[in-house]
Amino acid sequence: MAVPCHAPDLPVSVRAWRLMLPFVLLAAVACGGRGGSTQPIKIGLQSTFGDPLGLPLRFGAQLAAQEINAQGGIHGRPIEFVEADDYGNADSAVAAAERLARSDVVAVVGGAFSGPTLAAAAVYNDPAHAVVEISPSASSPEVTFAGDWTFRVCAGDLAHAVQLASFVRQQLNLTRGAVLYMDNQYGRGFREVFVSEFKKLGGQVVLSGPYLPDRPGDTGPYFDLIKRNGQVQFLLAASYETDGAELLRQMRKRSRGIPLLGGDGLEGLQREGAIAEGAYQTAAYLPALATPENQAFVQRYHQAFPTIDPPNQTAAATYDIVRLLAQVIGDAGTGRKAIRDALAQVGTKRPAFAGVTGPIQFDANGDVPTKKVLIAMIKGGSVHLVEGQ
Repeated sequence: MAVPCHAPDLPVSVRAWRLMLPFVLLAAVACGGRGGSTQPIKIGLQSTFGDPLGLPLRFGAQLAAQEINAQGGIHGRPIEFVEADDYGNADSAVAAAERLARSDVVAVVGGAFSGPTLAAAAVYNDPAHAVVEISPSASSPEVTFAGDWTFRVCAGDLAHAVQLASFVRQQLNLTRGAVLYMDNQYGRGFREVFVSEFKKLGGQVVLSGPYLPDRPGDTGPYFDLIKRNGQVQFLLAASYETDGAELLRQMRKRSRGIPLLGGDGLEGLQREGAIAEGAYQTAAYLPALATPENQAFVQRYHQAFPTIDPPNQTAAATYDIVRLLAQVIGDAGTGRKAIRDALAQVGTKRPAFAGVTGPIQFDANGDVPTKKVLIAMIKGGSVHLVEGQ
């Protein structure tokens, strides 16, 4: 007698599991980051890598990624960078932004300078391929209005210029100054805010003039005017470090020994040696900050890159940005809009991020209004904090 060939009835729970299994597997694949995909999460880096102030963006990013990846990455997925050099000019910045925005990066760190950051912002805020742009060091007031996808983690020129004007008038007790500024976003923005605030405090700007970027040697006639005036007590240089050094040389040749002052664009001026002695500058960050978090970071940075200079604002802030992005992506996923929305909540609906450069909490414009501005003086070839710890 033949025995019917059929499997015994399965328990209801087992049959239900068999029916659900394809959907469970599909969900696991879709979730990707949490125990699913191990593909790298790509983040764009846009900077002026040939500039000594822009290059450290790469080092800060690399250190942060090394530490995050050593701890398992973001839900098992390592961070990987895609670089695009903006060469410090608007056209190249647009080309770099187009390349990154149309790639598979989930966010962009950069640019290092205001001009390229603003030029690239039009691309990063284009709805067709919008992606978050977070600058570690673009300080122009115009960045505030660059778009909903543009953020920065440094104080703007408004804060730097206001702090410097207050320091000059109230701490140095100087009342009459001259201003030379680069004819670009950074120079014009810094000059405008400084002059306005200095006048509010009772100060007087007796001479103000622009010069073309990378052409500080053309400023000789300004210094002749300063010398003939005889009442100028200080020179504000709204410029970058290389131009600031040339302005110092021009000033030493033609005018008496008045102090040079400037914003964080003068970072690195101490490398010029004795000619920079006594110059003042604002800073968003100094490696000498005495917080335990910063001192530990500076030590790790030196261990990772023993042959380069200590971290500057661009390096330290980029380190913070990459770690912040890792936290946000871990919570919100890799969708570009989800990342933007989560970042916009940092400091409001989400906790402020504790970085080595200080707390990061964004306002409605993607700015960080609570960031402190430091005042430093060059003495003995080193930068010393004099106000703002």
